[in-house]
Amino acid sequence: MNVQTLDRDHLHHESGVQTQRLCPWPVLNAPFEGSWFVVHPGTASDPDRHHDYEMWIAIRGEALIDVDGERRRFAAGDILYLPPYTGHRVFNDGDRDFEMYGVWWDPDLAGRFSERHEREQNEAPVAALQPETTA
Repeated sequence: MNVQTLDRDHLHHESGVQTQRLCPWPVLNAPFEGSWFVVHPGTASDPDRHHDYEMWIAIRGEALIDVDGERRRFAAGDILYLPPYTGHRVFNDGDRDFEMYGVWWDPDLAGRFSERHEREQNEAPVAALQPETTA
C-alpha cells in the first residue's frame, strides 16, 4: 500500500498561501500534478494566470474566488475548472482556514505520462500480462 501523507506542520509558503506538493509522486504515473492549499483567514493567494489547465476542489471551509474579475463563494464540495490563461485568485474572508486541492495538467505532462506508461508496459513481465486461470 502506498500513501502520500499531508504534513500540516511543514507546509510551504507559496503563491501567498500554505501548500504541500503531493504530486508528482514517484509511485504514481499520472498526467497531472497537484498540491494541497491552506488559505488562512484574512489572506489571499497571489494573482495567477498560466498555460496549464487547472481544477480546484474545495475540501474544508469557505472562501471567495476571483476568476477573471468575476467573484463568487467557493465552499467545501465545490469544484472549479480553470482553462489555460484564466486569471484566478482565492480570498479567505472568513474566520477559519480554507483548504482545497489543486490539480493541473498540460500537453507536456500528458506526453511524459504517455511515454512513461509505454515504457512501463514494455518492461512489464510477460507473466503479469497473462490472464489468471482458475482450476
